[in-house]
Amino acid sequence: MTTRTRMNVYFDPALLKQVEALALRRNVSKSAIVEAAVASFLSGDSSEKLEAAMSRRLDRLGRQIDGLDVDLAVLGEAVSLFINVWFGSTTPLPESAQAAARAKSAERFGKFMQSLGKRLATGDRFLKELSRDVGTFQGESETDVSG
Repeated sequence: MTTRTRMNVYFDPALLKQVEALALRRNVSKSAIVEAAVASFLSGDSSEKLEAAMSRRLDRLGRQIDGLDVDLAVLGEAVSLFINVWFGSTTPLPESAQAAARAKSAERFGKFMQSLGKRLATGDRFLKELSRDVGTFQGESETDVSG
């Protein structure tokens, strides 16, 4: 059994509340929290460990940003292609039909927003489905060509 030496220290009340809260969350004693903090402060390699942890986090963030960049590019291209095709295939409406078209448009947009909300709530993502579908289509086209 290791022996411990008692030491009295003084803390700012706000800091003491943080130590107590951490001790409750981790289900350890306040002494263990303070001892670990002092040991970490006194260890010489703590800055190297912190730098390595920060480097790993920055690398992960960089990969996530790269993924978002690709997703944004795909979405931009998809929207521009859709708009181009839509403008090319949609004929202008006469004045008499525009009010009915606006009402129908508002109804369809409401349904679209409900569907979008459901997809976002369930975690389904178009780009994930698209990447799965593209893989499936590529596999089919390879078999069609070779078969």
